[in-house]
Amino acid sequence: MSRRDLRAPEPDPRPQPGRNEDLDWLVRHVARGDEAAFEAVYDQLSRPVYGLIRKVLRDPAQSEEVTQEVMLEVWRTASRFDGTKGSAITWVMTMAHRRAIDRVRSVSAQTTRDQKAGPMFAGSTEEVAEAVEARLDAERVRRCLDSLTELQRESIGLAYYGGYTYQQVAGLLDSALGTVKTRIRDGLIRMRDCMGVS
Repeated sequence: MSRRDLRAPEPDPRPQPGRNEDLDWLVRHVARGDEAAFEAVYDQLSRPVYGLIRKVLRDPAQSEEVTQEVMLEVWRTASRFDGTKGSAITWVMTMAHRRAIDRVRSVSAQTTRDQKAGPMFAGSTEEVAEAVEARLDAERVRRCLDSLTELQRESIGLAYYGGYTYQQVAGLLDSALGTVKTRIRDGLIRMRDCMGVS
């Protein structure tokens, strides 16, 4: 027998299946881009990851989605795994728990935003149309008021927006009653023409 035959066989670099070290070994190989190792990691961890996420989210569809996100993150970030800080299963489950909590917070924030925005859109279509029409009319009135002379605008503003009688407007402007009536009448005619009212 040769000396070579007497040597002890080289230990398999891969630990025995079923042990925690096996998963650590697989994740280290996933970091190198080993698709077969990732497939084995996926097979071992997808159910526990889904179970943890399902406990947090309770919604099966969202739990499946977050599970896929976590497993994709394992594939992308396997090189960050440090076996000295904990086992691979702890690393992956921590990632899963964080993702699930993030999803809960995201859904909660979206619900809050929807509740705040809801009253803005709660009105009927007719109410919305009326509000838009009123806003457009107000804008048209402002534009037409800007086209009047300063004296006409001031007289109309006091009479219609200030609630004063023609006689009170005349007193406030220190003008004759007939002059104020003429300014208001001429201003209203110009506004009617500006707004296209017949």
